[in-house]
Amino acid sequence: MIVRIVKMGFREDAIDDFINNFESNKHKIRNFEGCEFLELYRETKNSNIFFTYSYWKSEANLETYRESSLFKSVWAKTKPLFNIKPEAWSLDKLAILK
Repeated sequence: MIVRIVKMGFREDAIDDFINNFESNKHKIRNFEGCEFLELYRETKNSNIFFTYSYWKSEANLETYRESSLFKSVWAKTKPLFNIKPEAWSLDKLAILK
């Protein structure tokens, strides 16, 4: 399993556009083949910083999503809203504590 974390910073005037775009597409992303989990977080002290957190069955599933028309359409609407360069990490989950 791959855990994908993406950090994004948005212009203040673009936050609602980002949230609306995420809301419109979150179920499509979550139901994309290989996506097992999806959440959106907002930093508590810097309200223009957001993180997506998702689980993917494999690196291949994540790459298929990143090459898909769905990702390209979501990213095309998201990219112009940034005020900082986004950062992304793909991680292997090593332990789960419950």
